[in-house]
Amino acid sequence: MAAVPATPAAPDTEPKLGFVATLKTFPRSFWLGCGVEMWERMAYYCVRTVLPLYIAQADDPGGLHFSQAQKGTIFAVWALVQSLVPMVSGGFADRYGYKKTIATSVTLACTGYVLMANIRSYPGFFFACMVLALGTAIFKPGIQGTLAQSMSKKNSSVGWGLFYWLVNVGAAIGPFVGTFMRNTSWSLVFYSSAVFMGMNYLMIFTYKEVESGADKKKSAARVFIDTFKNILDLRLATVIVLFSGFWMMLYQLWDLMPNFYADWVSSTSFVEANTWLPKAWLVNEARGVQLKQEIALNLNAGLVVCFVIFISYLVARLRVMTSIAIGVTIATLGTIVYGTSSSVYVLFFGILLFSLGEMLTGPKKTEYFSLIAPKGKKALYLGYVNIPVALGQALGAKLAGWQYGRNGEKAVLALKYLAEKTDRHGPGTWDGNVDHLAEFVGVKRPAAFDTLTSVLGQDPNAVNALLWETYKPYQVWYWFSAVGFASLAGILVFSHVSKRWKDLDV
Repeated sequence: MAAVPATPAAPDTEPKLGFVATLKTFPRSFWLGCGVEMWERMAYYCVRTVLPLYIAQADDPGGLHFSQAQKGTIFAVWALVQSLVPMVSGGFADRYGYKKTIATSVTLACTGYVLMANIRSYPGFFFACMVLALGTAIFKPGIQGTLAQSMSKKNSSVGWGLFYWLVNVGAAIGPFVGTFMRNTSWSLVFYSSAVFMGMNYLMIFTYKEVESGADKKKSAARVFIDTFKNILDLRLATVIVLFSGFWMMLYQLWDLMPNFYADWVSSTSFVEANTWLPKAWLVNEARGVQLKQEIALNLNAGLVVCFVIFISYLVARLRVMTSIAIGVTIATLGTIVYGTSSSVYVLFFGILLFSLGEMLTGPKKTEYFSLIAPKGKKALYLGYVNIPVALGQALGAKLAGWQYGRNGEKAVLALKYLAEKTDRHGPGTWDGNVDHLAEFVGVKRPAAFDTLTSVLGQDPNAVNALLWETYKPYQVWYWFSAVGFASLAGILVFSHVSKRWKDLDV
């Protein structure tokens, strides 16, 4: 089937189409691109939603038991590779073709998943994560460029909403597979993702290349130079910085909350009130039977699947920056709610707010970069979309690793309590360095909470509450909420000022 050329952008005065009429405007390449993205996200979130536990959860019997700081380093460098490489690879995708870059990325990602299943040393696992990150990085501009060339201004709001919906269909299914597989073996989680990613080989060769409109005679060196030349635009750089703060906060639902949930959130009352819950969704721990974190946090993807298309259609007439500003406000409020309580019901309400904000912001940020991209530079500008994600997620991962590893992790706080408030420690006084805690107390991090429970002779739930009240681990979320509000203030100012510029007033 011949590639369908991109429809010329409609004039600003052209009336918006109805929803059904809009769906009929999308070519085959759009739907195939969305399908490829769905498989990729299913593979990614099968692993990503449980990976924080596998890497750093102190009491997970099959995990790697790396420190929170090491987890933060892995996620930070992963974010930089995964989201900064597209800044360069986007221009190459425009120049050399979308299908070639997608096929390359699928191969790299499958390799990364297989390596992660078989390597347990920190350097080796770090390398495996970077292979996956590189594959994901190369994937993004190719698939997003394909979609951008299949849309125009008259259908882009609904189009990116549909894309975001299918992304979250994959993101919603992936955690269920991940939680089922890790009941048997952690390695099966990674192998399942490799299989899901490999499904894309069956799809990417079933349609012809979508033309980017870029100069195919341009040298690789020229592509590289132009990539960095465009980003020197002060207005574009400002948008990137402002969006970075929001994504720094946004990604903590997946980077920090899995560990925070496993340590502090109690869902026993929810489990007791919902006897229909499958056993595969539950975990029996010292505090009682709990709903697994990946199932609880999957409420986010479920809400997006149910409502993102409807919300994208509702806000199609809003300025893109207006929708983003509203979304940042609501998502920041959601972060404050879900991060400052140990109740699973409060968590659910916070995720509800967060998800609404995400739905108003996530598709729109991609639409924004797509609409302001000059002709022949769609994939390049959609590569720029990932820069705020890279900066925000990387800085957030390091901040979370530093803050949570010292002031929030239950195992560390249990060691602190043993060192500061019991006689279970060596001679002298603890020097205040968390890295020396285990040696000073004579208890390894994975055994810290059980040891404290035994020393105090109290119920695990009572010890949890004691640590919660004594050390206030929820305060780690204040840092991210502050960043969210700072980003909001900047976005509001930029949204107002950008009305002066025709090329950015979208």
